[in-house]
Amino acid sequence: MRVAIAALAAVLLVLQYQLWFGHGSARDVWRLKQAVAAQRSENAALQQRNRALEAEVRDLKSGLAAVEERARRELGMIRAGEIFYQVVEQE
Repeated sequence: MRVAIAALAAVLLVLQYQLWFGHGSARDVWRLKQAVAAQRSENAALQQRNRALEAEVRDLKSGLAAVEERARRELGMIRAGEIFYQVVEQE
């Protein structure tokens, strides 16, 4: 009888060890859930960035206002007849 109880206790210990520390253990599941949450957060940020880029592409394709704004901002271009003032602050 004692041998059977000891054998069952040993089996229980082995199963508990695998549950908590083995491959596919509760700790592994927790780590995977954390990784999935982090990946979902990153995906959401990337989707938001993609939507902004899509909107910018649509603006650039549809009208000249976006092209003009970008040329002014990135290339420093001005229209004919405009006067450009640049204020430089001294440090």
